[in-house]
Amino acid sequence: MPSRLKLDIRTMTRHEVDVAVEWAAREGWNPGVADAHCFHAADPDGFLIGCLDEEPIACISVVRYDSSFGFLGFYMVKPKMRGRGYGYQLWQAGMERLAGCTVGLDGVVAQQDNYRQSGFVLAHQNTRFGGVPQSGRPHDPMLKPIRPEMVEAVVAYDRSFFPAYRHGFLQCWLRPDHREGLALVENGAVRGYGVIRACRTGFKIGPLFADSPDIVDLLFRGLTAKAPGQPVFLDCPEPNQAAIDLATGYGLSPVFQTARMYRGAAPELPLSRTYGITTLELG
Repeated sequence: MPSRLKLDIRTMTRHEVDVAVEWAAREGWNPGVADAHCFHAADPDGFLIGCLDEEPIACISVVRYDSSFGFLGFYMVKPKMRGRGYGYQLWQAGMERLAGCTVGLDGVVAQQDNYRQSGFVLAHQNTRFGGVPQSGRPHDPMLKPIRPEMVEAVVAYDRSFFPAYRHGFLQCWLRPDHREGLALVENGAVRGYGVIRACRTGFKIGPLFADSPDIVDLLFRGLTAKAPGQPVFLDCPEPNQAAIDLATGYGLSPVFQTARMYRGAAPELPLSRTYGITTLELG
């Protein structure tokens, strides 16, 4: 086989997004068991696959949330095909699709120098914490399961925590069929919310946003009570010391780190109220 051929690059089918999630599982990223449907809903044209002789060998997601912001993830090449330039071909196609946007990503340590060479600048580190939390179920009437009639209020609350409006994604993410969400509602206003979902190993919480440490404590205990005795993982932005204290205080330990990086003007986000990012793949 020649050392390098031109990739056939095209948009993934919905089924191929499932394939990309499976590749991510093999890389040890521990995706949710029902992530693909909501990822695809965020931007059906935002997932690219690279093929040689019709065999998929590489993938990338370049989800465009609006005309000014996109997020890059799922950047993988099959191990046997690495080091031949195929990933860079796909990278160029993906970045072309996000031309004109500020682009965010959560980069693994091994790739961060490459991202810097492509113009990405570090915003902050994230740490994934994991373990079986030592927490008890809370009893507070302000803590409510997110039902369909609450979704619009939660989407409105979410808007200040993310660089773009992500209504389509959240309409799927907040459905209770594969994920469970809780919101804290005080005097009719959402003051925080979180979502927990089953993953290949254990459960992940994401997002986890709240107006105060007391509110996030209630949310965290309410969410982890839905996975009794199971490992739970939370991706905390390191600038939020209260998020790290929450995770460690309930017995979770660091698992690995990523770096939130942006190419273009970095958005101003309320990291002091961001206790867990939604996903490493879509921001």
